[in-house]
Amino acid sequence: MEMETRSEKYAADISTIREAQARIESFIHRTPVLSSEFLNSIAGRTLLFKCECFQKGGAFKFRGACNAIFSLDDHQAAKGVVTHSSGNHAAALSLAAKLRGIPAYIVIPKNAPKCKVENVMRYGGQVIWSEATMESREDTANQVLQETGAVLVHPYNDRRIISGQGTVALELLEQNQKIDTIIVPISGGGLISGVALAAKSMNPAIRVLAAEPRGANDAAQSKAAGRIITLPETNTVADGLRAFLGDLTWPIVQDFVDDIITVDDKQIIEAMRLCYEILKVAVEPSGAIGLAAVLSDGFRKNPAWKDCNNIGIILSGGNVDLGVLWDSFSKN
Repeated sequence: MEMETRSEKYAADISTIREAQARIESFIHRTPVLSSEFLNSIAGRTLLFKCECFQKGGAFKFRGACNAIFSLDDHQAAKGVVTHSSGNHAAALSLAAKLRGIPAYIVIPKNAPKCKVENVMRYGGQVIWSEATMESREDTANQVLQETGAVLVHPYNDRRIISGQGTVALELLEQNQKIDTIIVPISGGGLISGVALAAKSMNPAIRVLAAEPRGANDAAQSKAAGRIITLPETNTVADGLRAFLGDLTWPIVQDFVDDIITVDDKQIIEAMRLCYEILKVAVEPSGAIGLAAVLSDGFRKNPAWKDCNNIGIILSGGNVDLGVLWDSFSKN
């Protein structure tokens, strides 16, 4: 009975996440979990890195996109899908649409990272440019919807997306049953919503912590205020973490995410460097933030987390704009 009421209250639940897993299993990579004795020693606990940077399209976003695309009936699918995204969701949706043989119309702001635009084109998405503002992105997407009759697939505020992203946690907890804490990057909240619903359903005692850039700390402010807070502007190297929570993701974040740890860009870049040097894994800034959070004083010195001993860290993506990366290295 409890799960019935829960599924009405939230945009997804363990059953929709398991359905997503069955639906997308043959299309996605089951990504590996890596660990490092050196990183364990500096963190003072066991860290288990779920490498979604090795997912198709280079990020976890392919899970949700795949679930959304393959949930459509044939009539809906024939008209294609549309989204607005400056990053990994755009590429993921393009790739999933290509696998189903349907068009993907991708509205991209003109300031999007070049490497992510190239991914969309590589996967056959049809790029439609917008101005950098959210208003322009949404207006352009609405125009495309009217012209094509395509189905809108929002980057995170979508039940199908949340359920697909939750499969990360199903896999991770199958791969290591000892995990007592999962640290997840937070932006629009699609990934952490799915992860939190899946993980807490499998183990109600597990902790789910969000990692957020200080220059885009709307989720931390929202959690403190008890309502969605949006910021007039964001300023962070983590280009994948600049979105604000949606009306579907916020209730899940409010009820299931135990805390939000904010870190600055310098800590994020240092964590990226460790991923490159120690794990030998290319991770984008948004993907490295979980490691930055675990190594931060805000986490280490908080007595509430002293018994978080086996921590799953989701390395959410590896689509690095190398030009920006080298520039950021030289500045720091």
